[in-house]
Amino acid sequence: MNAIWLTLFVASSLLLAIVLFKNKMSWRLLRSFTLHLVLAAGLLYLLNYSDLLPGIYIPLNPITIGTVITLGVPGIALIVGLQWVVV
Repeated sequence: MNAIWLTLFVASSLLLAIVLFKNKMSWRLLRSFTLHLVLAAGLLYLLNYSDLLPGIYIPLNPITIGTVITLGVPGIALIVGLQWVVV
């Protein structure tokens, strides 16, 4: 059964790679998403270790990074506000 899932995964990954190579719009979206991901993770890292917000630690996990990617600076304010209210 594992061999079937592995074969399906490899085949779908190859088909996705073919689509990405053929479509220039996909490269632009992928580059934009990667840039936003790196900037969001870097900003959260700087906020955690610069002690700009004393007593507040924002973990680097997919949910917090996704919130910052989607909302930008208001996403950081949302996470800090939620931590302030909950903690």
